[in-house]
Amino acid sequence: MTQIPATVDSGRKRSESTDHAPPSFFFNGHAPRRRVLVIAASAILGFALTVVWSAEFVDRTIGDTVADTLLGHTAKGTPIAGALAGVFFALATGVAGTFTACNIAVFSALAPLTGGRATSRRGRMAAGLRPLGHLAAGAVVVSSLYGVVVAITGTNMAQFDQSQSQSGGLSGRLIQAMVVYGIIGLVMTYLGLAALGIVRDPLAKVSEKYPSAPMLFMGGLIGAFLVGRPFPLFRQLFRDAAESHNVLYGAAAFAFQSLGNILVMAALFLLVTGFLGDRLQRWMERSPSRTAALMAAGFIAAGIFLLLYWDVRILARRDLIWYPIAPWAA
Repeated sequence: MTQIPATVDSGRKRSESTDHAPPSFFFNGHAPRRRVLVIAASAILGFALTVVWSAEFVDRTIGDTVADTLLGHTAKGTPIAGALAGVFFALATGVAGTFTACNIAVFSALAPLTGGRATSRRGRMAAGLRPLGHLAAGAVVVSSLYGVVVAITGTNMAQFDQSQSQSGGLSGRLIQAMVVYGIIGLVMTYLGLAALGIVRDPLAKVSEKYPSAPMLFMGGLIGAFLVGRPFPLFRQLFRDAAESHNVLYGAAAFAFQSLGNILVMAALFLLVTGFLGDRLQRWMERSPSRTAALMAAGFIAAGIFLLLYWDVRILARRDLIWYPIAPWAA
């Protein structure tokens, strides 16, 4: 491990170490000195979220309320009247499912882009639209392809299976969610370690030739959320698309569901970029390892959350193991 010249922050010199891994999108070449602390704190945060996270509050109190408000009627249980209504239903319910640890983690990777080199507020916001466009494109590709599969396959997919198996009481829908979110959790955890320079950036070679590849990949992760999502309002859309056997409707509905997921976060990102981007950029430039720590913390916390919530806590909810759960989240 080599040492690079220290930067000056608040009149004190700090030395920042670089790992053997070359700089890339996920690893900027400046590993924090206390990488173990970043990993431990992020993992504890992810674990704590699983303890206090209430699906009842997020899905029903927030999700149902937002969807009902946007649609102008009770979303749950109301038949979707036609393809156009289904696309609007998809967008509204996508917005309703915005605030998840998954989305927050993916957008934490945009932190290095908040300032940019633009000097005006409008210029910084315009610069932020490009990575957001790549993020949206990745989400649309993956989610629309899954929508096509749903429309072709129909109601024989595992996400329609709500029967309880004799061993463990897990439905096919929950098993699919555990597998999908477990894989996404592992990927996010790995990306967090890559941001610290501990492991190689898996997209380093590809992003040299295609700089937009990392944002497309992270958009693909957002689109993949739909593959395992057990959100009741999404299941309603899922069934409507499957029963229609219309591949265009399935692709459009699922694409708009993903776009709805990132719409609010994208707006918040642009606002932060416009009003605080220059200040944040200066703060990160004073110590480049801050960027690595921020990106790593977001990915590791969300990755641990997904792994523990979907592959451990869900077993506790089926009385197969013990897991600490807050009283309001039980």
